[in-house]
Amino acid sequence: GWHPGVLGLVAARLKEKFGRPAFAIAFDPAGIGTGSGRSIAGVDLGRAVRRAVADGLLAKGGGHPMAAGITLEAGRLAAFRAYLEAELGPAVEAARRDNALLIDGALSAAAAGAELCATIARAGPFGAGNPEPVFALPAHILVHAEAVGQGHVRVRLKSGDGASVQAIAFRAVGQPLGEALVKNRGRALHAAGSLTLDRWQGDQRAQLRILDAALAAPDAQF
Repeated sequence: GWHPGVLGLVAARLKEKFGRPAFAIAFDPAGIGTGSGRSIAGVDLGRAVRRAVADGLLAKGGGHPMAAGITLEAGRLAAFRAYLEAELGPAVEAARRDNALLIDGALSAAAAGAELCATIARAGPFGAGNPEPVFALPAHILVHAEAVGQGHVRVRLKSGDGASVQAIAFRAVGQPLGEALVKNRGRALHAAGSLTLDRWQGDQRAQLRILDAALAAPDAQF
């Protein structure tokens, strides 16, 4: 089983992969499970956990809308899963319908530089109450795409004026986003994501952390 120290990370990655609330639970030899959950915007996971405690499904638990911790007996796992599906199902479906990626502005590769990254960083720290700005890079040519590291896809995007910017899609290998990037080298696409500074061996440069992408029309220009 998982080490208790990584349960939050595992739950967060499951949430990102499937686009719905997720729990990761580790059971000890006595059958007592310790779990960590992560939710999506619009689905109050902490409230659901508190109700499960009140109903006797959990030994203990608590949290806030976006994250929760639980303790339960192995024999209660199936009942807890069924409870979550019934309790959160409608909210999850509504949230997924409404969870469109909101764009704060459009940029070209030439404008996506280290100076802009530094300006954005000064508006942080970012979190649930202060999300990172999301930028679209419309109609940029995907000149390079390769799998790197632990399941990431690194790409380079070029605008019509010849400027280019490095970008990365984290944990995208084997996912629809990663497949779309790797299979469409040389084509124009619209990419959306957040800008960060990538530091490597004393150098730093802007990097777009890709959240989504779509193929552009053949005559699209930016």
